[in-house]
Amino acid sequence: MNELKLPASMNEEEKQTLLSQLESLIEQTYNVEKEYITLTTSYNHLQNLVRQIIEALPNALWVLNDEGSIFLQNSEAEALNGLLERIDLETKEQEIAFKERYYLVKTTRNESKTIISATDITEQKRKERLASMGQMAAHLAHEIRNPIGSIALLISSLSKRVVPKNQPIVDEIKRSLFRVERIIKTTLMYSKGVQPRFAKIPLEKLEAECRAAVECYSFTKEIRFHYDFPARSIRGDLGLLSLALQNLVFNAIDAIEESEEDEGDIRLTARCTDKTVSFVVRDSGVPFEHPERLFEAFHTTKTKGHGLGLVLVRQIVEAHGGEISIKADTKQIIVTLPSEKPDLPKVSHS
Repeated sequence: MNELKLPASMNEEEKQTLLSQLESLIEQTYNVEKEYITLTTSYNHLQNLVRQIIEALPNALWVLNDEGSIFLQNSEAEALNGLLERIDLETKEQEIAFKERYYLVKTTRNESKTIISATDITEQKRKERLASMGQMAAHLAHEIRNPIGSIALLISSLSKRVVPKNQPIVDEIKRSLFRVERIIKTTLMYSKGVQPRFAKIPLEKLEAECRAAVECYSFTKEIRFHYDFPARSIRGDLGLLSLALQNLVFNAIDAIEESEEDEGDIRLTARCTDKTVSFVVRDSGVPFEHPERLFEAFHTTKTKGHGLGLVLVRQIVEAHGGEISIKADTKQIIVTLPSEKPDLPKVSHS
């Protein structure tokens, strides 16, 4: 390092004072540099922490500059390309429908920055809609039940007097009433919830209930029904389990009715282990459409459906401590139940 050359006119004391001042200045410069490095490191650490916090948020977040340019955004916001342009920055809180989803958008201002958050409320909106539809459906079912009961009595009386050539017409009216009565029963049960009364049920009793229900169901094609129930008993509610299996069989009938074939096959099999019984329903009808939405209330792809049959099936199965699964590739629905009564609370649609 080159030596510092001081003016010759300075005496020794002045030179020492100047050197001392220079050393102090250099030391202060080093200290300032260290503080700057420390502050820069802390700032970068804080900035990274803020980014991590923003990324951890479940909702989309934008921070805008005064002129409206994006100062900061997380990956959730980046994924919603096009939503920011639809937001009214003058409105503090708003709901926006965007790409088949619903978002609750909140806007706040902080000095020179505008902070916007968008929370996906699609599931909440769906539940609100289903609750509203459930209440309306239950009300309609109550209103319809009494006149349907009167019509059923009149048809029963008419069937005793009808001439033979008109009997098929009366039988078809009976089958149609059977369908309406099941829709009413399903809707009211969905709105009230399911609570089974357990008793010992022979599997052949369930088979007999399914066979009898099929006789009352209206369909036009040649359908072959194959039942395979072993001599075994389970603990459950006969009425509820019969209703669940019948709904599955009726869905299978409708799937065959909607296919291009003139005939079809439906197989209902009970498979038993030491602790469980599995009911497998398989048909040759049209494939499942959107299998992930099969158990969504009021969602149906059938021309005859009302969207509660499979929802009620799942409620009944869960109320018995069981589970239901789908094998879309082989067109199977599998219901697995414990052989003995489970210790479970009441299951409702909510």
